[in-house]
Amino acid sequence: MIFDDLEPLAQGLRDAGKTITIETAGTVFRSVACDLMSISPKLANSTPDGDWHDRHESTRSQPGVLRQLISRYDYQLKFVVDPEVGTDVLEIEALLAELGAVDPHRVLLMPEGISSEDLWRRAKLLVPICIERNWRLTSRMHVDLFGNRRGT
Repeated sequence: MIFDDLEPLAQGLRDAGKTITIETAGTVFRSVACDLMSISPKLANSTPDGDWHDRHESTRSQPGVLRQLISRYDYQLKFVVDPEVGTDVLEIEALLAELGAVDPHRVLLMPEGISSEDLWRRAKLLVPICIERNWRLTSRMHVDLFGNRRGT
């Protein structure tokens, strides 16, 4: 399905002072009407065990699609990171090198965790990483506010 036919609706939202943000893992390219493409590529730390492992691993990283998205839209790249593992930042750097010229201010790190305590401990570890690379740090406020629940 192509979403360009939604442009009149999108323009009406913009005229009303609204911003349209699309959230995507960046695995499929679609032409859409939006003001910000919020792309959250999945790192190896997101690969589930069990039945979905192979499918997830074969589709989670699509650099060609990511290049299309960042060349067409105003974007941000958000990564859920566990700095205690040590390989996540290396994986992000490798992906960014593969993508080419990505403005570092468009890279956001979010600490991985299912409790407020884990999130804050890991956020503190991400601060020097972000400062050193001119990346941004953002929270996972939904976990802080509602806990580790679906639908938040």
